[in-house]
Amino acid sequence: MFKSINFLFVILLLVVGQQGMAQVDLKELRAKPDTNIVEKPQAPATNLQEVLVPIPQLDLEVNYWKHWTKFGVNMNQASFSENWNAGGVNSIAIGLLGWHKSEYNKNNFQYVTEIDLRYGKIKNKEQLAKKNNDRIFWDHKIAYKLSKGWALYFSVTFESQFDLGYTYRTQNGVERIYEYNTSFMGPGYFTESFGLEYKPDNTFSLRLGTGTARQTLVLDDRVKPLTIDEYALRYPENDPIKSDQEKFGLKPGENFKNDLAFQITANLDRNLSKNLNIKSRYNLFADYKELSDPDHRLDATLTAKVTNLVNVSLTGIMVYNSDEDVKVQYSQALALGLTYTLPR
Repeated sequence: MFKSINFLFVILLLVVGQQGMAQVDLKELRAKPDTNIVEKPQAPATNLQEVLVPIPQLDLEVNYWKHWTKFGVNMNQASFSENWNAGGVNSIAIGLLGWHKSEYNKNNFQYVTEIDLRYGKIKNKEQLAKKNNDRIFWDHKIAYKLSKGWALYFSVTFESQFDLGYTYRTQNGVERIYEYNTSFMGPGYFTESFGLEYKPDNTFSLRLGTGTARQTLVLDDRVKPLTIDEYALRYPENDPIKSDQEKFGLKPGENFKNDLAFQITANLDRNLSKNLNIKSRYNLFADYKELSDPDHRLDATLTAKVTNLVNVSLTGIMVYNSDEDVKVQYSQALALGLTYTLPR
């Protein structure tokens, strides 16, 4: 019995040993994973050369200038038949205008130049043609900002007119020229002003010129002031004058005058609506010798745009200058015009 048990034990050991060897053999035969299954791409053999690509330089500059230009023609006309019972006079009026403004702004520095040229004539039936507008205005201003709304400024302004102006008299139903009144540089005004400017926005400015000088020049002998004898020789058909003339603050023999004064200048250029604009300029000139009798001038234009070219304008001018007349002078005109503006 013991022999049988030993025999079975030996057989069991042999079986177990063979299984162990079989396991060992299987491990050796097992295929190991290849870590290089996917081939690595090889970089192509090329000769790389450094190439310099030219990059154009952008010529960018800041333009500190702005420009505006306007020119046009205005016209009025009225005609009546010979049997028109309501009354009226045939008339035609034409006016030319030119305006330009350039402005330079950089940091706190500003330079502005503005020129306003106007000329017009009116002709009524059985009357001589007369000027109804004549103005040369050229203003230069240099300013340095002290704060958002205030600046120191210095300005130079020139004012005159293009053509001869006359006074008229009607004698025996016939109108004739009575006297020469004004002309180019008769008079002409140069005004230099220094002071403070208040400019809260681009539509309004106020200059307070504490140091202002104005030169009045009369270079045309036809409009200079005359003595009693000179007047009789110049206008033999006119009634004689009783005293020597004084015109533009000048006496006979004088053609230049310089005044020191305090000046206030207010400018307004504002759009009241999309197609309605108001532009005005008021100037007060108070001579330090006669502060109680300052000169005043107000120019105002209300323009309604009908189309890009057609507009209707209402213009008014009021002047008080005791050297020219002791009363207030004023003019008013309503006109239909064609105006071309740049930039569009």
